Amino acid sequence: MPDQKNARYQDGVKTRRSVLGDAHVNRSDKNKTEFDAPFQELITETAWGNVWNNQNIPTRERSMITIAILAALGQEHELALHLRATANTGASKEDIREALMHVAVYAGVPAANTAFRIAKQTFDEMENGDA
Repeated sequence: MPDQKNARYQDGVKTRRSVLGDAHVNRSDKNKTEFDAPFQELITETAWGNVWNNQNIPTRERSMITIAILAALGQEHELALHLRATANTGASKEDIREALMHVAVYAGVPAANTAFRIAKQTFDEMENGDA
């Protein structure tokens, strides 16, 4: 376990919870093993404590960038996770649509087509209380 006094790690936990929600973070913590604990610590401190916690880009825009990158890379599971997180980041459906249009132009129509399918499904689940 990281040193509890590590401010960047603690900031990362707060930011991760504010973006992804307590339920997701609690589930991740519960499923953490000795094998992947160092990786979980790395992403909490680096991705969430350093990158996501940096105030140079607002959370809404950071969310849109993350979704576009995940879509371009075909990371469907992480894409759905970050689409659900838009409930906390302030990125609207219209924002996401525009980000995915950029994916179509710069990363390819097949990647955007898949991302639009996942977004529609994820947003439907969120509206129906299934997410």
